[in-house]
Amino acid sequence: MFVLNGNPLPLDTPFEANGTLYPANWLRLATPEEREAIGITEVPDPPYYDQRFYWGYTASGTLIPKDHTQLVTQWTDTTRQTANSLLSPTDWTIVREVDNGTPAPSGLKDWRQQIRYACEDKVTAIVLTPDTPTLANYITYTSPSGGSTSDYSYWPQLNPPVPPSGSLTEDSGFIDFSSGDSTLTGSYVSGDTGTDTVIL
Repeated sequence: MFVLNGNPLPLDTPFEANGTLYPANWLRLATPEEREAIGITEVPDPPYYDQRFYWGYTASGTLIPKDHTQLVTQWTDTTRQTANSLLSPTDWTIVREVDNGTPAPSGLKDWRQQIRYACEDKVTAIVLTPDTPTLANYITYTSPSGGSTSDYSYWPQLNPPVPPSGSLTEDSGFIDFSSGDSTLTGSYVSGDTGTDTVIL
C-alpha cells in the first residue's frame, strides 16, 4: 500500500502531491526512487477484515466491531428479504390454486414452509447473538462438508425445481403462456397423451 502524508493512495486513481497533479497510472509506472522523491512510501497492506461487521483495526491491532444492535436489525431484514426472494417466483402457483382451484405442484407448499421455518431459525439465531464477533461468526460460518443446515447461507432446495411462470417442461403441468389476450391459452405436455390445449 502506498502512503502520502499519512494517507493511503489507491492505485489507478489520480492524486495531488506538492501542488502537482499526477495521472491515474503514475503509481504503477513510477520507480521506487520517483515515488520516494515526492514523499510516497510503501507499507504492508493492513490485515483483512470483514467490513460488514468491523470498522477496522486499532493501533494495537484489535478489530473495531460495528454496533451489534444495528447489525442485528440489518441482518434480520436481509434474511427476511432473502426468504421473500426465494418464495416470490412461486407465489403465482399459490394464487392460481386459490383463484381457480388448479393445485400447486407436488411438494411446493412443503418447500415454501421449509423456507419460512429456515428464515425464522436464522432470525432467532441472529437475535440471540450476544455481540458482533459472534454474529459475524454465525453469518460467515461454512461447515467443512458445505451445504449444512447450520450454515447461514444454506436454504432448503426445491427438488425438482419449479420452472418459472411461462416455461414448459415435459410432465410438469405448467403452462406456456403465449397470448396477451384476456383469455390465455397454452400447451400442456403429457408423456402419455401428447400436447393438449387448455384454457385457464
